[in-house]
This record gives sequence, structure tokens and C-alpha cells, in this order.
Amino acid sequence: MNKLYKGLLLAGALTVPTLAIADECTNRGVLDDRYCDENNDLVADSPKDPEQWRDPSTLVFTYTPVEDPAVYKDAFKDFQEHLSKVTGKRVVYYTVHSNSAQVEAMRSGRLHIAGFSTGPTGYAVNLAGYVPIAVKGTAEGFQGYNLITITRKDSGIDEMADLKGKKVAHTSASSNSGNLAPRALFPAQGIVPDKDYKVLYSGKHDQSILGVFNGDYDAAPVASDVYDRMVAADRVDDENIKIIYRSPKFPTSAFGYANDLNPELVKKIESAFSTYRFTPEMSATFKGADRFAPITYKQDWGVIRDIAHATGTAYTKAGLQKLAEQNAAKKAAKKAAALAAEK
Repeated sequence: MNKLYKGLLLAGALTVPTLAIADECTNRGVLDDRYCDENNDLVADSPKDPEQWRDPSTLVFTYTPVEDPAVYKDAFKDFQEHLSKVTGKRVVYYTVHSNSAQVEAMRSGRLHIAGFSTGPTGYAVNLAGYVPIAVKGTAEGFQGYNLITITRKDSGIDEMADLKGKKVAHTSASSNSGNLAPRALFPAQGIVPDKDYKVLYSGKHDQSILGVFNGDYDAAPVASDVYDRMVAADRVDDENIKIIYRSPKFPTSAFGYANDLNPELVKKIESAFSTYRFTPEMSATFKGADRFAPITYKQDWGVIRDIAHATGTAYTKAGLQKLAEQNAAKKAAKKAAALAAEK
């Protein structure tokens, strides 16, 4: 399927009207016009008309495509079995390769339960009727991470102001810690991205980290949990890296369901998340988390929405379309580079 056709599919999925809500909606907030938020919790309500409730025989689940999808498919295998037992449904894993494709899959009804990375969660909530209910965590609460700025110890960069005129790698346009948060938080540290330094997009957190380690970039803002995993896996030596900035704690990927699932099924899904305890292997994959800790989008995603607002990021159809185009451009550039290398 060529990229133009994929783009048309996405655009069509974002514009095709759906069944109207049974009764007139008195409050929608910033949600897409196919959803209603009359309880003011900032996420889509369950449809008022029971005829619009879905109760599929097979539940489709996926996790954020930020890193290697195959790794996470294996990591969630035991949870999927637990989810299947609690709901009485067959559960299958659906691999997605971009944030925009994941949002579109839920909006179109092809995806029922998912883990969305921090930044794109807002797109999923506003455009796809996504209802976040949990984050990986422990008995003490949800697991979080920080935006950190890393540089080599021999770089001569000791504080944020030293980044002026340097080669600084952000990850991708939609990434919270890799792009949105730096644009919102760095000005208070005396440094403004794209003004004091030119933003160079690496594509992923691990590529930013390796780029700094290998000297391709002078510095990079990245997610602390990704950095810690790479150090633990000996992919980089932290003896050569220093952290010059650390932000307040952000929530990690959100887990939740599509708003139009049958309320009785939703109760079972919520029970599956609340009763599940991670296997040792899954806990190791997710930095010691041993369960899904409850969250609410209205409260726990407040700082993320503030960052989006400060950076002019709109969780709208146009914003998602722009994200899809950026993803397509990156894939095209990567394919062109690979073909050039073969010649």
C-alpha cells in the first residue's frame, strides 16, 4: 500500500461521520464532535444509546510503537491471557508502527484496548474516544519518568545555558519528553529551542542517546526511563555521560479502552487491569513496575496538557494529520537512505 493511499485512509477515517449521539450533547469540551463529555472528566462518555455499545467477541490490544513492537508483544503475553480470562473474550495483539496509526485504529473501531505513549495520549482521548485508566506502577503509585538533558562529560557543557549554538537532538515532533516538554520547560532554564540552538530530530530516544554517546550530537533531551534501560543493558556507558537537567515527574504510557465498549465489558476490563500483577520478566522490562496503577486523565495528565498548550500542540484532526505526514516523511527518508546505501 503506497503512502498516498495510507494518507487518504487516515484522512478519510478522521472525517467520515458516525452515528449521532442519541440525545443532544450538552458539553463536548475539546473532544471531537462525535463524542460527548457531560460529566466534565475530559474524556468521552459512554454512548447514551445502548445500540451504539460494542461487545466484540475478540478484543484487540496493542502498546505504543515508540520502541521495538515485537519486544512489547512478548512482554504483554501473560497480561493478554489474564485479560482474556477476566473478560471471557479472545484477545489478540495488533502491531502498529506509528502513533497516528494507533489513534486511527481506535477511532475506526479496529482497536479496543491500548497503551498510548504520554504525548499521543491526548490525540487518542480527543479524537478516538480513548479512556485512560492506568499507568504502569507499584503499590506506591504510578510509574513516572523525567525529561533529562544529557551530554558527554567531555563536552564542555555544564549547564543549560551552554547549549546555545550547539547541536541538540530532539526525538520526534509528537514526543512529550523528546520535544514538547523541552520547548515548554527550557525557556525557564534560559534556553529556547530553535532560537538558541537548531533542533535536529533523531527519530527515537535511543537514537538521541546513542548520538550523544557517539558524539553525533552535543546534547539531547530524552526520557529518563529509556536512558536508564539503555545504561542497564550496557548499550551506553554512563561513565561518559552526564545529566545537566532533570524535570518534575511525568506519567508514563497510559492504558485504557475505547469509550463505546459495553459498560459491562468495561467493568471487566477495569477489573483485569486492577487485579493483574506483572510477571518477573514483565517487571524487569518495565523498570520494576509490578502492576497497573489507577490514574485519571483530568488530573494526572494535567501537566502534559499544559505542555501541549505551551507549545501550541493541538490534539485535533489537523494536528494528527500533521503527525501522520511527519511519520510518513521520516519513513520515506529512512527508505531512501537505505536504498542509497545499497548502491
